[in-house]
Amino acid sequence: MTKPAAELDRLIATARDWSDAPLALATVTATWGSAPRPRGSHMLVHQDGRFEGSVSGGCVEGEVLHAAAETIRDGRHRRLEFGVADESAWEVGLPCGGHIEILVQPVTDGGFSPALFGRIGDARTRGEALSLATDLAAGQTIEASEPGENWFVNRYAPPRRLLIVGAVQIAQALAGFARGLDVAPTLIDPRGRFLTNERFPGVELDDRWPDEAVAERRPDAATAVVTLSHDPKIDDPALIAALRAPTCYIAALGSRRSHAKRVERLTAAGISAEQIARIDAPAGLSINAQGPAEIALSIAAGMIAAFRR
Repeated sequence: MTKPAAELDRLIATARDWSDAPLALATVTATWGSAPRPRGSHMLVHQDGRFEGSVSGGCVEGEVLHAAAETIRDGRHRRLEFGVADESAWEVGLPCGGHIEILVQPVTDGGFSPALFGRIGDARTRGEALSLATDLAAGQTIEASEPGENWFVNRYAPPRRLLIVGAVQIAQALAGFARGLDVAPTLIDPRGRFLTNERFPGVELDDRWPDEAVAERRPDAATAVVTLSHDPKIDDPALIAALRAPTCYIAALGSRRSHAKRVERLTAAGISAEQIARIDAPAGLSINAQGPAEIALSIAAGMIAAFRR
């Protein structure tokens, strides 16, 4: 299960900060129905009761914290189950309904080794996925992707990225949405007057030509590329670079008429019809958006839909 980037990065950083203390790690290993958190979600628990992350959005955290305290005391893993019909959920503390199973492990070499946090972090820095497998009976986690029966595999995807081409007003709103969604935005535009820290505070800026900037960043299955400049000299090279990579989501702003002209230009540049069909144009979900913020919202929604697929 892909976990939001900032959430996972915070948990890794917290594990590093708490490395001198006894810890336990709770992980959602199975879900059914309207479970509040996806499989693979983590909660790291300190001996003093502090915690980072969530396994249920708050509805069963108290029970998990109690189990984590016991695991820290005796070094034994625990498997917890919470399930309820929606209509009676409030009575037992799972207001969203559904069913979840949670594994609580000691953060030790015989459980979830402290070194594994570093391995996850290193893989994310390299932009690579990493799979860890947990023997649910023994409560031990190892680096593997194809274990035997009664094992749980957790896949840690690379951080999600958004390359925005064209530092226009829509890009300001889109960059904000992306950060709120734990997607790291980068603004690419060779026009210095548009690409300024004042207009995009806290956002990584790249003033190279888009074909070079996009190609060098090697977009992958965790990357979205969105062109917004309305200038073919800027947008088209970025789209070609994105289409030549396994980019998860590629979108281009503009009307259907302007996209038809775009298709002609890309075809003349040697891009196949099959590749061109990967472009979401007009960009984003159809919500009758008006104004920069609503257009940005529709694009962000289209991006998330692609990531989930």
